[in-house]
Amino acid sequence: MTPPGPPFSRILVANRGEIAVRIIRASHELGMEAVAVYSDADADAQHVRMADIAIRLGPPPPSESYLRIDAVVAAAQTTGAEAIHPGYGFLSERAAFARAIEDAGLVFVGPPAAVIESLGDKIQARRLALSVGVHGVPGTVDPVSVDRPDALPGILAEAKRIGFPLLVKAAAGGGGRGMRRVETPAELPAALAAGSAEAASAFGDGSVYLEREIRPARHIEVQLLGDATGRVVAIGERDCSLQRRHQKLVEEAPAPGLTVDERGHLHDLAIRVASTAGLRNAATAEFLRAPDGAFFFLEVNTRLQVEHGISELVAGVDIVQEQFRLAAGRPLSAAVVAAAERATDPHGHAIEVRLSAEDPSRDFAPVPGRIRRWVMPTGPGVRVDAGFGEGDRVAPDYDNLVAKVMVHAGDRSAAIDRLRRALDETEVAGIQTTLPFHRFVARHDGFRAGEQSIEWVAEEWDGAAARAGSAKAAGEAAARAVASGSLVSDEPRPSDGAPAGPVPSAPRLGSAVPPSTEDGWAAAARDEAVDRWPR
Repeated sequence: MTPPGPPFSRILVANRGEIAVRIIRASHELGMEAVAVYSDADADAQHVRMADIAIRLGPPPPSESYLRIDAVVAAAQTTGAEAIHPGYGFLSERAAFARAIEDAGLVFVGPPAAVIESLGDKIQARRLALSVGVHGVPGTVDPVSVDRPDALPGILAEAKRIGFPLLVKAAAGGGGRGMRRVETPAELPAALAAGSAEAASAFGDGSVYLEREIRPARHIEVQLLGDATGRVVAIGERDCSLQRRHQKLVEEAPAPGLTVDERGHLHDLAIRVASTAGLRNAATAEFLRAPDGAFFFLEVNTRLQVEHGISELVAGVDIVQEQFRLAAGRPLSAAVVAAAERATDPHGHAIEVRLSAEDPSRDFAPVPGRIRRWVMPTGPGVRVDAGFGEGDRVAPDYDNLVAKVMVHAGDRSAAIDRLRRALDETEVAGIQTTLPFHRFVARHDGFRAGEQSIEWVAEEWDGAAARAGSAKAAGEAAARAVASGSLVSDEPRPSDGAPAGPVPSAPRLGSAVPPSTEDGWAAAARDEAVDRWPR
């Protein structure tokens, strides 16, 4: 039989950064033209340069550009795009966006608006899951009344029934926004007010609910795909436990330590929920795993996940290309069906780290700026999804993820070794990134042993101490190199907290490293195996 042609002739990518680049590449491989949209801050961004057509949306603030449903739909209509892929974030889980696309006679590359509505509200999703025997974390199944002082006694009684410590969580969103940890009854009223206010600001809905804190817990999610015939499959799961402030930092697939039976049970729970909701296209069901091994349902994200790449590496499928085929009404591909059949007994292991413009020594504070140097790792089993390069500016207006470094190997231990090597090859200058933290993880015995939990980062990572120690070691390494005569010190160098004083500026004659201050310092640090902090 003749293979079918491209799902669409031209598509629009309603996003920016690395995910827009990822989607454009997938569309080009399928033989489709790609339309990019951009704000003034992204006029020369990589996704704009890669697209076949680019349309300006407006000024940098997302509310005036990437979040404008009317402008995005109009851009698709103006350019003759037949479908719109939302990526993740921005409008990806807005039922109103999906419906506006459908009303315009275009195709939304994602679950239908009705599915987004049924699963987008976490409380409603918890009820739906419970209806098919999938239990969520113990908590309330209705929003708590934060606007009625007379309701507080009842809320406190319910909280005591659930048990402390507990979490106040936003019903309409995720990513830690609207979430508050409550250790005692006295803290609950303030946590309810603050969580509701933040949820209203972030999602336009201040509804919150209560949920028991499972601790220590692992965060494990299942990658789902469904077609128009009603068939839903799981192609594997990911462990996303390494987080800071409920934002993921490191992900891996498959989740370490699960048996074939445990994987089968988890995948079945996810499929039951998604099938009941009528899932089509891609989604991810998220669960907490308690210390006793029990799985508790959290939510379903009705969109492509940031960490989809590691599932692709293990399953051997292209999820984004599959999304386009499913959006065009085609059934699940043979490759996806085969991946689902072997998902409970996967071969190989993949790990992803999120390289972000953040300072891990200052509680991962954002640090936008211009990238001065950009060297990404290559070699066997390494994949980098990036939306930036040397000379590009990381704007303060948007999420600060700059690249995802992924590795794939035959088993988890080999994957960790490969990750360590890949991160040692990575160089970014001009902005601070999370690279030192990721190098720390790749060398941590506890991580290798599979001991991670949602609390792991808070318990194991001391950013300020790590930076101070690294700066001291680098300074000592440089001083030893100068004393030995292997490097010549002829000018001072600004440091990132390292001791002031003479700094090596040029390698000895015959060295493979170019004679510059920057590379002389790098060579000295490499010689001493110092985990350097980018300038």
